[in-house]
Amino acid sequence: MKSASAVRTQNALTTMPADRQAFLLLRTVFTVAPILFGLDKFTNILTDWTVYLAPQATAVVPLTPQTFMYIVGVVEIIAGIVVAVRPKYGSLLVAAWLAGIIINLLLLGSFYDVALRDFGLLVGALALNRLSVGTTRTTA
Repeated sequence: MKSASAVRTQNALTTMPADRQAFLLLRTVFTVAPILFGLDKFTNILTDWTVYLAPQATAVVPLTPQTFMYIVGVVEIIAGIVVAVRPKYGSLLVAAWLAGIIINLLLLGSFYDVALRDFGLLVGALALNRLSVGTTRTTA
């Protein structure tokens, strides 16, 4: 037997329009993922992020690879927060950021699988942007 709360949740999901469900799913993932990846730039628990950094990046910005990754982490955390509060604009920030990551990986000359995955994420961020049209903070 389901609890009253579970029944209400199920009813809300079945009566919620599909585009609204898609918007909420995309907003959630593009809020949580950048924040988590950004935080991991400071801990390197998931991976050594400097391995993914093309030498051209540190040639343009004369910082150590780890310092560069700290800056990347801050930007990713900010991007996730912006998606949470202003998905219409945050989604474009995430899409642009992913484009930069893809270019970096192509310059590196490896990790093409990650670049392709990030291209899929970029398309998802653009889909979130399109779904964000007409939503406001009070309805989002």
